[in-house]
Amino acid sequence: MSEVVLRGIRKSFGDIETLHGIDLDIKDGEFVVFVGPSGCGKSTLLRTIAGLEDITAGDLMIGGERCNDVPPAKRGVAMVFQSYALYPHMTVAENMAFGLKLAGVDKKEMATAVDRAAKILQIEHLLERKPKALSGGQRQRVAIGRAIVRKPNVFLFDEPLSNLDAALRVQTRREITKLHRELNTTMIYVTHDQVEAMTLADRIVVLNAGNVEQVGSPLELYHHPRNLFVAGFIGSPKMNFIEAKLTAVGQGVASAQLPDGSSVEVAVDASGAQIGSKVTLGIRPEHFVFDQSDNAVQGQVAAAEHLGEATMFYVQLPGVAEQLVIRADAEHGASAGQTISIGLPRGRCHLFNEAGIAFQRV
Repeated sequence: MSEVVLRGIRKSFGDIETLHGIDLDIKDGEFVVFVGPSGCGKSTLLRTIAGLEDITAGDLMIGGERCNDVPPAKRGVAMVFQSYALYPHMTVAENMAFGLKLAGVDKKEMATAVDRAAKILQIEHLLERKPKALSGGQRQRVAIGRAIVRKPNVFLFDEPLSNLDAALRVQTRREITKLHRELNTTMIYVTHDQVEAMTLADRIVVLNAGNVEQVGSPLELYHHPRNLFVAGFIGSPKMNFIEAKLTAVGQGVASAQLPDGSSVEVAVDASGAQIGSKVTLGIRPEHFVFDQSDNAVQGQVAAAEHLGEATMFYVQLPGVAEQLVIRADAEHGASAGQTISIGLPRGRCHLFNEAGIAFQRV
């Protein structure tokens, strides 16, 4: 069993606390991604699991064993770093086997482990090459192979794709997904890229300033963000936000008045909320419509970006500071300077109270 359980994990560097009591359960065989902005604590949390950082307070359990004071080499984990950290004078095979050699594993067993990992990663033809003869993607696969040969209970990835170009990132993401399916091993992956998080994870842990904001499946976070931070972080482009005022609360619906005086209905349960209180209306760029008279607002197109498969419109609403980002069909003919009517389907909108907490959607 390779479940990972964190209870009240705190980490301080001197007087500065960077992790503020993290509670988390990661199931055996699960792929969990830590995501958040730079400085949110995601890499620090991963390093505490690896044993590369001491835990200031709390308990870390791996496979049912308390591991706070267990040395990294005995935790049953293997870590893949952002930097490939390959030995330039060694071949691929020697790099992959180096950890086993230090552990005193016999040559036959080492060779078997290296061949198995190379086959999984499809790098058998590279085993006699040295790192200087490899591409960035190949080097990263070697680094992953070095972790595989150890047969860990838990794989830890610390932004392993950051040094790759866009095409290689997509390809390597697919390879990591395939690797997880074949090995069926617990994997914990850190990234600041929410697209990586959405495509890789069984569950995503959204971190902010050393706290867990929300844990859930990619679609759960996308459709039901708990607060403004999660709503703004998950999704690309990010969710649009408009400051508004709550004007009515009904059975499964609330009305919000926008800065230009127009009213928008949102399918949320806002019972108990105070009429007249400040709220924030949220809607994703792909959820606007152009053929809906209900919940329609008028805005001026500030710019249009034609991407081939879609067009991104940047629309200015009266009294709203930030331009709305709207994703539309590639054939939509609006142009800069034009005033357009856009619909906000009430079942697609989100509403957040003054504290930034989401009202439950219905």
